[in-house]
Amino acid sequence: MTGNIVRWGIISTANIGMEKVTPGIMKSAHSKVTAICSRNLETAKAAASKLGIEKAYGSYEEMLADPDIDAVYNPLPNHLHVELTLAAAKAGKHVLCEKPMSMDVADAERLRDAPKDIIISEAFMVRYHPQWLRAREIIRSGELGEIRSVNAVFTYFNDDPNNVRNMADIGGGAIMDIGCYPVTAGRFFLEGEPKRVVTLVERDPVFKTDRFSSTIADFGDGKQLAFTISTQAVPTQRFEIVGTKARIEMMIAINAPADQPTAIIIDHGLNLDGSLTRREIIPACDQYTEQAEAFALAVLGKKSLEYGIEDAILSMRVLDAIFKSEKSGSWENV
Repeated sequence: MTGNIVRWGIISTANIGMEKVTPGIMKSAHSKVTAICSRNLETAKAAASKLGIEKAYGSYEEMLADPDIDAVYNPLPNHLHVELTLAAAKAGKHVLCEKPMSMDVADAERLRDAPKDIIISEAFMVRYHPQWLRAREIIRSGELGEIRSVNAVFTYFNDDPNNVRNMADIGGGAIMDIGCYPVTAGRFFLEGEPKRVVTLVERDPVFKTDRFSSTIADFGDGKQLAFTISTQAVPTQRFEIVGTKARIEMMIAINAPADQPTAIIIDHGLNLDGSLTRREIIPACDQYTEQAEAFALAVLGKKSLEYGIEDAILSMRVLDAIFKSEKSGSWENV
């Protein structure tokens, strides 16, 4: 580290990194992106030129050996997350790894072999957006009464056979790609862990990936998470938290635009047409920058980071149970 700046290296030129995460990191006050790598040097050089990054490497290993890099962002396909995260950690680099952290729980548990002084965190940027933090603040205030459920519908349409999300053997499918977000929402807003899950899954006949599913997660004490997801449906993002006195709805819960305000609605049920709800406007915010800043401050030892390896393992336990329920057709313990 140089002074109060964390020097980042970006593993691969994946779209999410190029378009969202890396530009977000570059705006973090305590971060500097110094290098990017690819298995093809020319691809890495083109990406570096596009984003104004000084170093480009033609292999992951070469970049991980660079002593001037303090942390890396890993947006590789799901089946490579743990392998490269461990390699980076053993090279002395802190790691922000794209979600989901692993292919399954056993895979995630391998991360416990990483050096204990290395920070490893799963890149759920939504947990750093002010709309999520404000919604949780309202929940904690008691305005919603007793929380009964977190409900979500999250869908998009992608039938490209060359897209990694449609490749079952490397962790593609809706549950891994976007089902992890409602799971994160349930754990975040209900502030606990589900005890059991049940799901109904429909798979693409060609890709063999799960393309449509509905899941219920029982958090105990009368609390539940219920969500529907799809990779082949009209795009939508609807997330709400329902209590005994009121409910909250986040208008753009996951892909909140970095340059536009967002809104949350607080509805006390005074009527059913929504005309008497309260609308809170959340100022424009780049959630990827907020995520990078929180991570950098943790690396610098200025603040602790709430989400580490154990949190990622807990999340994977839920996803594993969902896949077990698909096969058994019944409730499965988490």
